[in-house]
Amino acid sequence: MISTNAHPAVKVTGRHLPITDAINDYCTRKIESLHLDYPKIIEAHVILEVEKYRHSAEVVLVCSNHITIEACEETNDMYAAIDAVTDKVARQMRKYKTRLMRKHRPRKDIVQHLEEHVLHPEPIEEDEHHEHAVVRTERLPVKPMFVDEAVLQMEMSHRQFLVFLNARSARVNVLYRRRSGDFGLIEPTAN
Repeated sequence: MISTNAHPAVKVTGRHLPITDAINDYCTRKIESLHLDYPKIIEAHVILEVEKYRHSAEVVLVCSNHITIEACEETNDMYAAIDAVTDKVARQMRKYKTRLMRKHRPRKDIVQHLEEHVLHPEPIEEDEHHEHAVVRTERLPVKPMFVDEAVLQMEMSHRQFLVFLNARSARVNVLYRRRSGDFGLIEPTAN
């Protein structure tokens, strides 16, 4: 069954570009026209940027079941960049769905009953002999998922790492991208 992602929240941001009503409406229509029944789009962020003759469009989709899909395209025309990036996102969504269907695993909502936790870094005491300093702190939502779902999430994004709550062990894990293109998994243990 093909259905439309009815009315996801679409936020359009312009860098070095004023966002007109026409561009905003065009982006909203393109996101709403992504015809797939899974994953359901909850929120979309479209970032449009202009630098001289380079027009780039980036889309970040937050979907159901803790799925984030990202894509970026550059062309000489803004509308062509928007078309190209939405086509790329649609391909990624289809790829994700076919991989899930190929596993033939019954998709129960096992993960949904787990809570999302946000890790708050503990304050570090100042050390006079310490030369390195924390220059940036990020708060990342820790989403419950299985390792294979985390691998799919990493394949669909350009991030170097993903922090998630392992649904099997109920512990925080880190999946990271290695230089070889493979992935590494950090599983903390209590000693």
